[in-house]
Amino acid sequence: MDAEQVEEKILSEAKAEADKTKKQAQDKEAAEQAKLDEQLTDYKNQTEMLAQKAANAEKLHLLAAARMDMAKQFLAEKRKILDEVFAQAREKLLNLPDEQYRKLITNLMLKAAETGDEEVIVDTNEKRIDQNLIDQVNQRLGPDGKRNLKLSDKRQSFGGGFILKRGKIKNNVSFDVLIAQARRGLEIELAKELFED
Repeated sequence: MDAEQVEEKILSEAKAEADKTKKQAQDKEAAEQAKLDEQLTDYKNQTEMLAQKAANAEKLHLLAAARMDMAKQFLAEKRKILDEVFAQAREKLLNLPDEQYRKLITNLMLKAAETGDEEVIVDTNEKRIDQNLIDQVNQRLGPDGKRNLKLSDKRQSFGGGFILKRGKIKNNVSFDVLIAQARRGLEIELAKELFED
């Protein structure tokens, strides 16, 4: 499974959860609206014209407050779902079978390598990105001198993925960074959806 397929799957799952949460929020808002309408009907029956105007003002206030509360709850649920989905996605990436993991890392390295002479920094617990994998990537980088990636002796603690370093320039391709990028794109879509209504 390549990075694009993983990202599409993550986005698809997050979108499905968001749609489900939105439907629940809309159903709850409809129930609140019905309850408020029933209360306001009682007010109308018990008051004269002045009281009726006050009831309408109260209805608008209550509806605005209810909508605001529902929007806050809806947004909080979306964030909670996103947190869960992206935490699960990170775990799935870290627990990919060795062959799939190495294929994913190879594809990410091929895309991320700019000059081909970068140093590859891996996580302190990384065991699957080794010199053999780096050699395979170097073979696929091409004949124009872009075949000199080397595994760094230095390791950092950042989870899965890797960092390509050339001088002072670092290209962070850790899973946390990739997931954060995917999440930003999804949050923009969700914000548009939330504020369109």
